[in-house]
Amino acid sequence: MFQLILNSFLLGIGLAMDAFSVSIANGIVEPEMKTIRMLMMAGIYAAFQFIMPMLGWILVTTLEEMFTKFSILIPWIALILLLFIGGKMLVEGIKDKKQGNKEGKDAVKEARKLTLGALMVQGIATSIDALSVGFTIADYSLLRAFAASLIIGAVTLVICLLGLIFGKKIGGKFVSTATIIGGVILILIGIEIFIKGIFGL
Repeated sequence: MFQLILNSFLLGIGLAMDAFSVSIANGIVEPEMKTIRMLMMAGIYAAFQFIMPMLGWILVTTLEEMFTKFSILIPWIALILLLFIGGKMLVEGIKDKKQGNKEGKDAVKEARKLTLGALMVQGIATSIDALSVGFTIADYSLLRAFAASLIIGAVTLVICLLGLIFGKKIGGKFVSTATIIGGVILILIGIEIFIKGIFGL
């Protein structure tokens, strides 16, 4: 049991790094984010980090051949999703910087807030590689796989909250370029996931 907890905890830290980076980006973009929104945001990432290993386990134990073929697409999906969100944020940030008028400041702040849909896409993009964890826990029973996925989700929740807190502190100092910084971070994470997935680095 101790081995399961330790392995899942370490796995959770490794898997949460992309979500941690995205959380920093989101904190930068929304430096005035309320605690309830932070919990909701971190909760979305944690939920996906719980669901994906569990889904991976189900697919590996039932449809191994099909899942092996699908796993090739994982880096591409993450790249496309994060390039889309990051690119959108980048364009909005450049537009806001060009306008830069004081009267539109509140509208800009509101526009920078990520919608629930965008957060869900981020959640999928940063956790989709966790599907592959299905291979590493394939010999687990349903209960053990559920426990491992739960620990991974809990670790992600804590790490993402730390990322949001850190990002908010940075965001308060770079308000004028916050959206641009956030967009660039998301694009870089997408590229990093892709390179890691394709070349196994």
